[in-house]
Amino acid sequence: MGRQPAARRSTGTWVLAVLLPLLAAPVGRAADDVVVQRDITVESVEAVDAALAWLARNQDPETGAWIADVGYKLNQSYEVTARRQPHVGVTSLAALAFLSAGHLPGRGEYGDVIGRATDFIVGCMSEAGFITRHGSRMYSHAFATLYLAEVYGMTDRHDLRDRLQRAVDFIVDCQNEYGSWRYVPHAAESDMSITVCQLNALRAARNVGIRVPKSTIDRAAEYIADSYVSRDEDRYSIRRYYRLGRGSFKYQAADHTRSSFALTAAGLAALHNAGVNGLTLQDEGGDEIDLRASIGFLRDAYENVSEGTRYQFHYFYWYGHYYATQALYVIGGDAWAWYYPRLSGELLGAQRPDGSFPCPVGPGESFSTAVGAVILSLPYGYLPIFQR
Repeated sequence: MGRQPAARRSTGTWVLAVLLPLLAAPVGRAADDVVVQRDITVESVEAVDAALAWLARNQDPETGAWIADVGYKLNQSYEVTARRQPHVGVTSLAALAFLSAGHLPGRGEYGDVIGRATDFIVGCMSEAGFITRHGSRMYSHAFATLYLAEVYGMTDRHDLRDRLQRAVDFIVDCQNEYGSWRYVPHAAESDMSITVCQLNALRAARNVGIRVPKSTIDRAAEYIADSYVSRDEDRYSIRRYYRLGRGSFKYQAADHTRSSFALTAAGLAALHNAGVNGLTLQDEGGDEIDLRASIGFLRDAYENVSEGTRYQFHYFYWYGHYYATQALYVIGGDAWAWYYPRLSGELLGAQRPDGSFPCPVGPGESFSTAVGAVILSLPYGYLPIFQR
């Protein structure tokens, strides 16, 4: 039996101030006459449309991928290992941006764009289930797995099920003794930035009926809890990007490490993806984890990635807000109210006339434009993984 597209399963998320006239809108795109309200405005809808148009124009006609610099984080820089190549992770995020705005493969204005991207991603999977090309790492594998899970759940692509299960099995097999993951498969070390990506993918896959061992999720949740900082530490100043403050989540669970806006956003999102609900919980040792302090940390640390800092539109910025948006949207209330209007205002002000978003440090503008479109589309409620 075919699955219903998310646009028809999530209409209730649009009922915020008044009932929006979605049923009169064409399937596969946002309503043109969307009622202006706090999270979805005429300006934000236009910004998403412009970003998607830019992505469509810049899709590689030969491969169906988006071209970007393959590389990895090196301190506060981005070390490029393969310049301007078809990028698995960026392609997955770009294709996810179209799904986030209600478009589906094989249907409507961008059906062919999404279909060719899907074919590229599937074609990058090895026999072992690792989705990689040009040396891309576990980040990209997780984004690709997340994307395939969303496509499988929103369409009749039954042929994706076996491939998606293989991709999930690969993530499960790569989990290390700490309950986490690292940049490359089967690495002994672990960190928060990789863990959140894998959990995001595993949750999306589990939502559509793919087998995910409970023990994998439980071990990852323990790792995240071990990364929580219960008190302020003086070694890091609030005026710096890196800081260990109460409520933050560390890069690695070891004692001597660091935290930041992006890592704390990742910790919050990872807990949600691990199935943890509520704002207070206890770790295995009985110590309290107060996520209200984590929200406070994000609020204080926002200044370190805002306008005028060296990290605005850095890939730390895009990565951090990608996860902060997901986490705070689920939490809602005052946390969402102070955060999202500010962020969406920044994005609307930063978008270029051609529809792209800047990325001075990182994989490139296909990456930042994809993430910007996903963030601005999240309140639409089309993607199951981003719903409350």
